Amino acid sequence: MSAGTGVADSQRLRIVVCHNYYQQRGGEDQVFEDEVDLLRSHGHHVVPFTRQSNDISGFPSLSTAAGAIWNRPVARDLAAVVEREDADIVHFHNWLPLISLAAPVAARAAGAAIVQSLQNYRFACPKGTFFRDGGVCEECLNTRTLWPAVQHGCYRESRSASAVVSAALVAHRTRGTIADDIDAYVAASRFTATKLVEASLPQDRIFVKPNFLSRDPGVGHGAGGYAMFLGRLSPEKGVSTLLEAWRSLPDPPLLKIAGTGPLEQDVLRATGESSQVEYLGFASDDIVDRTMKDAAYLVLPSVNYEGFPKTIVEAFARGTPVVASRLGAMKDAIEAGITGEHFTAGDPADLARVVEDLRADPSIPAGMRGPARSAFLDLYTPERNYAIMMEVYQSAKARRVESGEAGT
Repeated sequence: MSAGTGVADSQRLRIVVCHNYYQQRGGEDQVFEDEVDLLRSHGHHVVPFTRQSNDISGFPSLSTAAGAIWNRPVARDLAAVVEREDADIVHFHNWLPLISLAAPVAARAAGAAIVQSLQNYRFACPKGTFFRDGGVCEECLNTRTLWPAVQHGCYRESRSASAVVSAALVAHRTRGTIADDIDAYVAASRFTATKLVEASLPQDRIFVKPNFLSRDPGVGHGAGGYAMFLGRLSPEKGVSTLLEAWRSLPDPPLLKIAGTGPLEQDVLRATGESSQVEYLGFASDDIVDRTMKDAAYLVLPSVNYEGFPKTIVEAFARGTPVVASRLGAMKDAIEAGITGEHFTAGDPADLARVVEDLRADPSIPAGMRGPARSAFLDLYTPERNYAIMMEVYQSAKARRVESGEAGT
């Protein structure tokens, strides 16, 4: 056994984990770091291979555009790392725009099995969100060219940038990279997996592995009796739905909002209109922890599908139920009447109805705290996540061997 790890030397994997960091740090960046730490804590040899989107000043220049489709220097660098480390697995998170899908092709040719995480919908939607003009958009889901994304300038609000991402996806669909060179996919939710199967990803190679918390924060008691929102203050997060619902309530409970973003002024206006809306701004981890533990419930009013909101896991870990849109991954993660409640996405009146019901009978959200905590312990701990990850890696290795190319 490896000292202090509980992993037999014969089971110790050599893993290269690849990720292109976003310009604005987000949940996918944290998931990448959490998974690297988790693998290392179990004794595996893990080598991060990363690029930073901040390294480019604009997109797309000709060189960046070409690199998003087939980045030869990065592919060569990664192949060299795979050979040097004698990697068993190369696990990709975000590959856009500086790594490209040339990297899994090169890594597989160098002898590794390839795993791709699906934290968003990029393989079917160049923007990655299925969200446009304030609502869900699936125009690209069943197209071969992804032309609607170019027409609407979905990626970075730019037709040229959208054309580059669309061209990369179409090129690698045509070449067979997506169908043939990736040995296993890891979707953050059942809903994500289902949508991407519709986009022709191989169903028999998609595993569902939700996000997890690396540290158990402990249980709260909801003693504050208020509602909480935690997230980016942006249109897709349903901030307008949230504020309108609170305006419509004759006697609303206190709502505490933590986060920053382009709709911050709307939130500040709401605090001026009502003493029952409190804005925490960018809150420290300690403030988030205390606020969430004392909240009666968390509100997640997103009007997009989401990949798998980590705020759900954070709330459940503290025993805090979640009131969420009946949409996408949120519909799967929350059991209505057990670990939270649903309302119609983008419908302030329906959210207000749910809030009124919970306010009228505080025993309802209080009774959900135990099941919410149980859901965390059953589904979202590091131990549970690690077990699924090992299943994914073993399946990827087996497919790599069966292909007859391993070690060539």
